[in-house]
Amino acid sequence: MAKVKNPKVTSGDIPVVGMREPCPCGSGRRYKACHGRDQAERGSGFALRPFEGLAGECDWVALRNFVPAATSALHLKSDTGIGDRKATLVTVLPLAWPAMVRDSGEILLALQIATGSGDPSRDAAEAILRALDTEPGAPVPPVGLPGPGPRLQDLLTETPIAVTVESNFDFWMADPDAERTPEVVASLERVSQSAIPTARLSSVDVGAGYWCATGNKEHLRWVLPFDEETALTAIARLHAKGRDTLNVPGGSRFAGSFRADGLLVPVWDLPVGTGPEAVEAPAAAFLERLADALADTSPMSPEERSARAGLQTRQISLR
Repeated sequence: MAKVKNPKVTSGDIPVVGMREPCPCGSGRRYKACHGRDQAERGSGFALRPFEGLAGECDWVALRNFVPAATSALHLKSDTGIGDRKATLVTVLPLAWPAMVRDSGEILLALQIATGSGDPSRDAAEAILRALDTEPGAPVPPVGLPGPGPRLQDLLTETPIAVTVESNFDFWMADPDAERTPEVVASLERVSQSAIPTARLSSVDVGAGYWCATGNKEHLRWVLPFDEETALTAIARLHAKGRDTLNVPGGSRFAGSFRADGLLVPVWDLPVGTGPEAVEAPAAAFLERLADALADTSPMSPEERSARAGLQTRQISLR
């Protein structure tokens, strides 16, 4: 029997999937190392701090990286010719669509997508522009990486986003009280399992702090608006003096930090049962200590340098 050869496929025949997923061509390699390589090379370049210059930068970083379900109104610039369109920012959409258009014409823009270039701001702006040409009631599916073009900073006004943390993904539906098919109900139930309890701190006006409960643990994740290295040095000064914890009942522990979209995100472990309300005042008190540490320009002591080195080894980079 003659050996059957695998048919030759081209990049145009291969659907777009997540960069870490197996390539649909059947090579056995990840998409990013196979047919996704050409897309990566055509990307718009890497942006270390992609949301810099946007009002509410820290919330943009939080919603893209670790807040499961949240929404916020978006304000499009009138001089772009699209200012009359209603647009809403969301964390994620069904099937990781970059955007979708409601029957009313409202655009839903998602930050947590399956694929993307090195510049999430460019990716999101391209999704908005494609949504303008999408029929009402239809999704804006992923189509690969965008070329050069406008970024969110070019399309949005200076109005800060006002985040509403959601307990589920009912915001996918135009009318939460509308009749739902069994398929829709099942899909919402599956995805809502990932919507861990989350709350945004309201009393801290620097950065964006989010309390969350994951299983049998509670945490505070706080996106700081300062330069990463400067923020890490300031926290190290506090850590060396034992002043980096939050004074909540039962105590807390500084667990480490994320590096996300060019900003530092310190994380604290909290006792189970703490809840978001009990974190508000301790977080405000920590901010005062942090401000003093940020203002300290003296050479670091050996203890502070050691603390900084230890904290650096406990960092995790997100995307």
